[in-house]
Amino acid sequence: MHQQKRQPELVEGNLPVFVFPTELIFYADDQSTHKQVLTLYNPYEFALKFKVLCTTPNKYVVVDAAGAVKPQCCVDIVIRHRDVRSCHYGVIDKFRLQVSEQSQRKALGRKEVIATLLPSAKEQQKEEEEKRIKEHLTESLFFEQSFQPGKNRTVSSGPSLLTVFLGVVCIAALMLPTLGDVESLVPLYLHLSVNQKLVAAYILGLITMAILRT
Repeated sequence: MHQQKRQPELVEGNLPVFVFPTELIFYADDQSTHKQVLTLYNPYEFALKFKVLCTTPNKYVVVDAAGAVKPQCCVDIVIRHRDVRSCHYGVIDKFRLQVSEQSQRKALGRKEVIATLLPSAKEQQKEEEEKRIKEHLTESLFFEQSFQPGKNRTVSSGPSLLTVFLGVVCIAALMLPTLGDVESLVPLYLHLSVNQKLVAAYILGLITMAILRT
């Protein structure tokens, strides 16, 4: 007699969860940023149910904090910041997305997304520009010291231009609308399928790991 093969049980907490973006930034002076959207992807052959938790639930409103995602589909989760005050500037809050099979209660996987409220987008851009200038000056000084005659020093190579270009392409692909999004102003030929976005997210993860190792 042939024994019926059993499908291996999924280990609790080990199921990869695909969410984009992984960081939410709210700007106090820009009301359009007070509403953010998280996209949860389900690349698996079975349906998932999800639940959104937060370290400071009194500061946010999560539309549809719990629900289900069909196999090989995605769902948008709207998050609104409702307590925009200066005392919250720079405070890092965390959202946790837990997923499980519809017939089970145990969480098969989880993913954390950080959220930060900043006073102004312009101030943030100014700080980033100052940071880039400081990094450029530091790198220039490092190379001058590294190539002084009589000293043998090895300089670790950073990510190649091709790696950076692929990363930018993957990020752009994830920001494009998904097929079926009729409210988007983007031309239809730029709409991507869920599988295409999953591939872009996977490649972006590999590129990130490669850059961190350099």
